[in-house]
Amino acid sequence: MTSASDKAVRPYVAEHADEFFAELNEWLRIPSISSDPESAPEVRRSAEWLAAKLREIGFPTVEIWETAGGKGLPTVFAEWPSGDAGAPTVAVYGHHDVQPVTPLELWDTPPFEPTVKGDRLYARGAADDKGQLAFHLLGLRAHLAVTGRTAPAVNLKIIAEGEEESGSPNFRALLEDKRDRVKADVVVVSDTGMWDRETPSTCTGMRGMITGQIDLRGPANDVHSGSFGGAIPNPLTELVRLLGRVHDDDKRVVIPGFYDGVVELTETDREMFAKLPFDEQAWLGNAKSAATAGEAGFTTLERVWARPTFELNGFWGGHTGPGHKTIVPSAAHAKISMRLVAGQEPLDVAKKFEDWFYANIPAGLTGAHHWESDGVKPCMTPLDHPAVQAITRSMGKAFGEPDDPREVLFTREGGSGPEADLQEVIEAPVVFLGVSLPSDGWHSPNESMTIPLLLKGAEAAAYLWSDLAEASDEKR
Repeated sequence: MTSASDKAVRPYVAEHADEFFAELNEWLRIPSISSDPESAPEVRRSAEWLAAKLREIGFPTVEIWETAGGKGLPTVFAEWPSGDAGAPTVAVYGHHDVQPVTPLELWDTPPFEPTVKGDRLYARGAADDKGQLAFHLLGLRAHLAVTGRTAPAVNLKIIAEGEEESGSPNFRALLEDKRDRVKADVVVVSDTGMWDRETPSTCTGMRGMITGQIDLRGPANDVHSGSFGGAIPNPLTELVRLLGRVHDDDKRVVIPGFYDGVVELTETDREMFAKLPFDEQAWLGNAKSAATAGEAGFTTLERVWARPTFELNGFWGGHTGPGHKTIVPSAAHAKISMRLVAGQEPLDVAKKFEDWFYANIPAGLTGAHHWESDGVKPCMTPLDHPAVQAITRSMGKAFGEPDDPREVLFTREGGSGPEADLQEVIEAPVVFLGVSLPSDGWHSPNESMTIPLLLKGAEAAAYLWSDLAEASDEKR
């Protein structure tokens, strides 16, 4: 049902757009590069800017949380209770740190001097993620103004991380330490995008990952291949053979138990993916590849979004310099990664790989392994979850009309981020409200954001809080 307040959202957003972009440009001028130790004061200044803006909007509780590690990359936390009995609690996640800007010579405009060209705003952080976090500020103002409320319709929390672009090394520990403060019924992530400008969509899941190195060792040192080749095991040859057996002819991973627990695609999932205007040849162009490949029985999008993988990322051993050195090398090494999907645990899959690896080492060789970390867990929220439906209704109104919403399609992402930590520690479903496009150049020179889409994001956020509150009322 369309309310009068819904119809007032778009005019409010349009009326206050200039003010919004003036504020956003202030924030974008702060070079909050978290991976550069010399920029730590700027990351703090970015946090302080956001904290001040949240207080200005009306958040009664705004705090800057220090993270472990002594790098001065704080997280901003804000909380605004609804005041309505039984109102749901929603945490919005984003990050205020940004990627480095080198090489500077590839930028057409200064990365920390926001520049408008046509309908695009160019600056580091315009899309990833200051712009998308900022649209919530405008959306919240619109929500309050058009409903006449003095507090949001939901108990609203903001979690703005300061080290996401450095891999979030301390973020989970911070969430665990502040577990009671960040508790919520749903987490809205606005560090994501949609399919394309004409196809509004929301992400419903992200793959996890674990990475590491394996080694095979043979003779105590390199030995002469004329004297010993063909008579002792060659660790380089055997590691090639071993890794060549990871996949069968259908490109399925043969490690026993690798697929245990995998949440399989439903027919609805596959139908939703098939609705997307996917151009495989254009995708191959972006992949710099001449052909697709992967697990039999799945489309390209299904392989990237919903199937686990084993990848060989690097391989070396023996002589790699100019000329020849006729040896049996003493050791061989490989870097590996496994992308994981809902239902898989990184360390569980890692243990299954270890068991298979050591069971298949030929006699006369010894193996070793090392995992870079405990990995990143996958996350997924089912399409029929009420929070996902609230996101699609809100985006549908923003990209259509409140009384004639657009259809919003569903995607997933093949990458990994802190979303699984949010889901696991907060113990709430994660949903995605993002309006960035694949062409926005995240992490690249000339990062930009489409100005009308930022305003659409603000509209969607304005609709969302009332929608979630109404859905909670109906549930009760």
